[in-house]
Amino acid sequence: MQQQPQAPYAPYAPQYQGYDQGAGYPPPQGGGYPPAQYPPPGTGSPYPPAQPGYGQPMPGYEQQGYAQAPQMYAPNQPYGGGYQPVIVQPGMPGHPQPMMIQAPPGGWMPIPQGIPNCPPGLEYLTAIDQLLVHQKVELLEAFTGFETANKYTIKNTLGQKVYWAAEDTGCCNRMCCGAARAFDMKIMDTFQNEVLHFNRPLRCSSCWFPCCLQTMEVTAPPGNVIGYVEQDWSILTPQFSIKDQNGETVLKISGPFCTFSICGDVEFEVLSTNGAQVGKISKQWSGLGRELFTDADHFGINFPMDLDVRVKATLLGALFLIDYMFFEKSGNKEQDRPGMF
Repeated sequence: MQQQPQAPYAPYAPQYQGYDQGAGYPPPQGGGYPPAQYPPPGTGSPYPPAQPGYGQPMPGYEQQGYAQAPQMYAPNQPYGGGYQPVIVQPGMPGHPQPMMIQAPPGGWMPIPQGIPNCPPGLEYLTAIDQLLVHQKVELLEAFTGFETANKYTIKNTLGQKVYWAAEDTGCCNRMCCGAARAFDMKIMDTFQNEVLHFNRPLRCSSCWFPCCLQTMEVTAPPGNVIGYVEQDWSILTPQFSIKDQNGETVLKISGPFCTFSICGDVEFEVLSTNGAQVGKISKQWSGLGRELFTDADHFGINFPMDLDVRVKATLLGALFLIDYMFFEKSGNKEQDRPGMF
């Protein structure tokens, strides 16, 4: 084995016996380490060779160091992918802002996450202050007058689907009672889970019977009462009360004297308990052919963004009750009348 020649500078001073004032490293020059003196080319190196396994950089790392970590969010974008902030329910201070998960396929609205004290499936209502309700056109009913179960699509202002609704009634009930029929309305989300249930019993809507006026029970999830819609006795204009699960009135609804309109909307005002308008339910004009030959109506509903989701859901139930009372046709025949006679 050939011995390598002695390098002019070794890592340690010659004849190192321990620490003293006269031995060891030479005194520092300029406050740093002594200048390095490398051996001439071809004379070898005093350092041991590199250990195997530490040669070229491993795949995935750059030559000059580690690769840059991937960026999670686009620059200058708000956290959560750019969605508008979601208003949480009143009385819940200190909770983090809810997040939006990726929108389900089929044009559905993204599902808000992290909403405290919210019934399952009503998280959508925390992020919106307006809903559009479109009734599906039933060709069998349009051509024959045979009353079929109503179906609706509920969307936000961006056109994204929020819920879809389906009436659950019997054939005899629809044919014999017409628009006054009792019904159960199921509100389902994108996963076909029933998140809301509206129940309308068979009652009278005329002002001549003030003790048996219309009512609707709202449950979410089904079986858990969150509110009621009750018709108030009135001769001239439609009047309703929106009540919470304890029967306390939280909002009022006041309609027009005549609910029939040509080329215009019919509006029902949503009022606070002190009479101030806070929203509205509108029956929107959907075109002459659709208005004359079908009862597939378009509706819109506005309410405050920070309104409790249970009250928002109850207002949605009031929209369906108003549709059946004033805009549902029996045999494609208009039955509008002035006032509540």
